[in-house]
Amino acid sequence: MTSHFRKKASLTVIAATLVVPMLLPSTPIFAAPSYTDSLKIAQTSLPADQTAQVNGSNFKAVALSTSSTNNLYSPISSASTSTVNAATASTGAPVYQEASVHDPSVIKVGNEFYIFGSHLASAKSSDLMNWSMISSGVADGNPLIPNVTTELKDALSWAQSNTLWAADVIQLADGKFYMYYNACKGDSPRSAMGIAVADNIEGPYRDQGIFLKSGMWDGISEDGTIYDARIHPNTVDPDVFFDKDGKLWMVYGSYSGGIFVMQMDPATGKPLPKQGYGKKLIGGNHSRIEGAYMLYSPQTDYYYMFLSFGGLDATGGYNLRVVRSKTPDGPFYDAAGNDMTNVKSDPSKPLFDDASIEPYGVKIIGNYQFERQIGDPGTGTGAGAVSPGHNSAYYDEQTGRYFLIFHSRFPGRGEEHEVRTHEMFMNADGWLTVAPYRYAGEQNPQAKVSANDIPGDYQWITQDKHISADIHKAVSATLNEDGTITGDVTGTWKLQDRNTARLTIGGNTYTGVFLHEINADSGKTVLTLTALSTDGTSVWGSQREVQKDKQLVSAVDKDLNLGETEGIFYDLDLPLTGTRGVQISWHSNKPDIISDTGKVTRPAAGEGNARVTLVATITKNGAKKNKNFKVTVLEQARGPLLGQYTFNESNGTTVTDSTYNHYDGTLIGGVTRDVYGKSGAGITLDGVNDYVQLPGTITDAEDYTFASWVKWDGGAAWQRILDFGNGMNGFMFLTPFQGTGVQFTMHSNNTDQNIITSSALPSGQWVHVAVTLSGNTGKLYINGKLAGSNDRMSFNPHDLMTREAYLGKSRFAADPYFKGSLDEVNIYNRALSEQEIGELAK
Repeated sequence: MTSHFRKKASLTVIAATLVVPMLLPSTPIFAAPSYTDSLKIAQTSLPADQTAQVNGSNFKAVALSTSSTNNLYSPISSASTSTVNAATASTGAPVYQEASVHDPSVIKVGNEFYIFGSHLASAKSSDLMNWSMISSGVADGNPLIPNVTTELKDALSWAQSNTLWAADVIQLADGKFYMYYNACKGDSPRSAMGIAVADNIEGPYRDQGIFLKSGMWDGISEDGTIYDARIHPNTVDPDVFFDKDGKLWMVYGSYSGGIFVMQMDPATGKPLPKQGYGKKLIGGNHSRIEGAYMLYSPQTDYYYMFLSFGGLDATGGYNLRVVRSKTPDGPFYDAAGNDMTNVKSDPSKPLFDDASIEPYGVKIIGNYQFERQIGDPGTGTGAGAVSPGHNSAYYDEQTGRYFLIFHSRFPGRGEEHEVRTHEMFMNADGWLTVAPYRYAGEQNPQAKVSANDIPGDYQWITQDKHISADIHKAVSATLNEDGTITGDVTGTWKLQDRNTARLTIGGNTYTGVFLHEINADSGKTVLTLTALSTDGTSVWGSQREVQKDKQLVSAVDKDLNLGETEGIFYDLDLPLTGTRGVQISWHSNKPDIISDTGKVTRPAAGEGNARVTLVATITKNGAKKNKNFKVTVLEQARGPLLGQYTFNESNGTTVTDSTYNHYDGTLIGGVTRDVYGKSGAGITLDGVNDYVQLPGTITDAEDYTFASWVKWDGGAAWQRILDFGNGMNGFMFLTPFQGTGVQFTMHSNNTDQNIITSSALPSGQWVHVAVTLSGNTGKLYINGKLAGSNDRMSFNPHDLMTREAYLGKSRFAADPYFKGSLDEVNIYNRALSEQEIGELAK
């Protein structure tokens, strides 16, 4: 959304014309009309029809405007800004609290930003940086719709689904909040869209019924013809908005017949009659285009439609594009002048033909990474995104600043996703550009840039039009004083006005802005640039700090870290390079235990642990430093019982492993110790923040058995009995219910290998659950009986190199904690037989 005006109907309109503000320059030349309810009253200061200048280009004013503050760069209230700045100053880097809301649609109510997304997830924030989850999961007890399984039973039944897709919330003239919900079968466009209404933004919402359906194979569709998924839409992904004349519209659709727009009744929120599915704007023949979002700019008098191209998963190449039109129902065009009405997949090619659609639209963000090397400022792997998409946007009418809000996956983190916010800027051609770094509370990103500040070395990212899982990693470019660009990128650069950037690269002209941004990883303010070409591709640059060889070697020496070195049981990944060509070589004093390349040979069981010293030699030209690491390599585990947890301790937070290995665990979050478990004492997890943390060595086996007594209290899907792994690169988990049944998963290389049962784990009673892995065969047992198997499970626990091992907690932030009790957890480094499992289950 642009501002809360866009998502809020007029109760008493003071300005003559309702407008929907769009992304403007930093100076707040225009503002939306004011209302006499809780929204702020705008005071007019710029006459209509007066021409305003943006980055050196003239645009026509079409609405009145004001700013009630002299600070043109504060995106939120001064109190909230102070909090962000204080946090930044005290830690050196911005403070964030992340949220996992897929397909976030934003609306501001009072001082809070709310986002609503798929799976009935929602969160709120006062600063677009720190999010608190409100809800997640389509299960009774969700505060948005407490009885969701019965309240929305018609939609869930039609879609043959147990979950909901991307929601959108708007406030209409009656002051109530209208949630546009939708359910989809998933493997077909059989979907239902409806409205639920609440007096409070946080619910509870009550169903007002379904108003649009799709996927009625061989049946009469909404337009009176036989439903055809190649030309008719999938009725999901709604965005409801007011146009500049106060008319209410909805844009929607995903894959199938494309993206459609309909005019809505502002009194009921439902479509005006006799529209069928509305008017098609783009897509068809199952082209992978979805997540449309509409924004109007009174500055340019264009309606900008955001679109997500590609597939949403980590390998799907999801990316954000934008097109524009003079009217909300099109036609829409891209920067090259292509009419989007004609953009669709070629029916003669295989399903989901990306090649036919990827040349079109202005691509503003896709897969990228400003890869952080050892010695670079900050921590982690660097700023980046994988499959960023399904966005909304916010315009701050006080400051004239604009923000893109979307979900994203990340390099090396698999399917884990979080919400991200980047600021946006209008370039001199009237197209939206996206800041390279996530929003970090910057006060003045468009401060005047001096030509003397621009020359230097840059990390440089060029985004092409391809829909691909490839990550565009930063290369090196130098912007020279003479206006040339050299290095991995060649061309010319020019600074105009305060901060307008004009670039020529490879025969293409790019227009954008130079910015003063905070690198969220390092906390340092850096000069960046963002620009768009005339054919609709983007480039980003981030200036690097000037450093000498000695400084670079010292930076690598300070930053070089092998992580936890006191309990190694896997090969070490010894880095050989650091930032800007710094070289690293290694020497081991016990190469029979750890080789110079990091190969680990563990002492045999009973020989005890081994202590090894590794020496890193760090060099660049004549600069040199040595750094020592003390490493403890664990002896091999004794089996077959790797870990045995009876939970019979009377107090404390230690969970004792009664085997020789002593792989003791820790109770986290206030876990309750029960006198009466299944066999002796046990533990109870509250489903809020309780879990058990075990050492990573608990997966030190190729063949494997996990067995436990479980008393599940029921509740939302995707709770975890166990979740062991190494970040999002590789993991294994067991959930009592994922919407269909019990699921055990081994994940590696962006691939899942699953065992899934047809029904959920019985709740409210003690149930014995066991999983065995033997070679490529996995088996899942319930109460000693085989409940599921998979003979193509090639991944094994040892290769996960587990760093985090949880009982009762998921590594996905959006998943709920386990609610229930555990007892007699036994873990083996071999696969128990069905008879042995049966004995444990007695």
